[in-house]
Amino acid sequence: MATNKKPGKWRKRTLGVRAGQERTPFQETSEALFMTSGYAYETPEEAEARFKGEIGGYQYSRFGNPTVSMFEARMAALEGAPVARATATGMAAVAATFFCALRTGDHVVAAQAMFGSCLHVIQQILPRFGITHSLVEGADLGAWEAAMTPQTRMLFLETPSNPVLSLVDIKGVAAIAERHGALLAVDNAFASPALQRPMELGAHIVVHSSTKYIDGQGRALGGVILCRQDFLDKYLQVYLRNTGPSISPFNAWLHLKSLETLDLRMQAHCDNALKIADFLAGQTKVTKVIYPFRPDHPQYDLARAQMDGGGGVVAFEVEGGKAGAFRLGNGLKLIDISNNLGDTKSLLTHPETTTHQKLTPAARAALGVTSGLLRLSVGLEDAQDLCEDLGQALKAV
Repeated sequence: MATNKKPGKWRKRTLGVRAGQERTPFQETSEALFMTSGYAYETPEEAEARFKGEIGGYQYSRFGNPTVSMFEARMAALEGAPVARATATGMAAVAATFFCALRTGDHVVAAQAMFGSCLHVIQQILPRFGITHSLVEGADLGAWEAAMTPQTRMLFLETPSNPVLSLVDIKGVAAIAERHGALLAVDNAFASPALQRPMELGAHIVVHSSTKYIDGQGRALGGVILCRQDFLDKYLQVYLRNTGPSISPFNAWLHLKSLETLDLRMQAHCDNALKIADFLAGQTKVTKVIYPFRPDHPQYDLARAQMDGGGGVVAFEVEGGKAGAFRLGNGLKLIDISNNLGDTKSLLTHPETTTHQKLTPAARAALGVTSGLLRLSVGLEDAQDLCEDLGQALKAV
């Protein structure tokens, strides 16, 4: 395969279109899709040399695939990461990050505001293997410092968090991790590399559910782990090779092609989301609006410092708790009800009864997930149409 022109000082929109591309002798302009599980060798000697690592080349698509490699290279270029590895889902990426590097006796410190499945892994699954944890208020750097122990090996955070859009000072937490010889892993799914690049702020590992904004159209599952070469060589590569959370080449191809429009889409998502947030803030039946790039967000200054845009998600509370939230949902005519996000279509979620339903009431309260809280993934429809749909639905609250 012929490698495309090497990136110079390309900007992120150009990287999204060009980075990582490799062409076959046919010189196709669209990246090729290699739907194959295995690869042939000219001789037994070549097969032996590949398996010994003496020569390059693909062996088996659980280990590597040309289409997947292009997706990984483009993600690494966009995130400013040395290397990337794709997985079947975002949660496969999170789980692999923990399990490849942690062992019995290790300790994890994590921000308490995070996606429910991530919280389940930390609170319920890691302890089965003798890995302990501490949950802290993510915005309190003192709490992070106080939670560190000699056994702390990894810090984990999601910023902005799901679903209440709380932020964590990545640079501040990265400095704590460095002082204690620990690794900082950041879930960057809500912002995407178009808006936030945690490794530039000191993070050692970045994880994504590429199902969300990277795919951008609600089509295919995927995940990505971005890290340094030493982490890949020491921990991650052998784990992925032998446990097999591999992404389908077809899904990788879809996400690769979606990266071409990521920067444009995220700008449009941000523009729409801010308009919807401002509209909701003026509605009498809306008691609270949360959006990182609104000046009333408690961490507005931090958002402006580490993000290039507020993202495509708006959280808001309505009067009447669960009943009021359900009345609004039932009154929608344009916006869909779904637990997914990052789609071109606007999607409304009631976290208390869906994504965070399995948490205890106390745990939901600690995260700010109230009965009246709704998470709106703002799509790419006309913002005025979305405001009109929300306006007429609010009459039923």
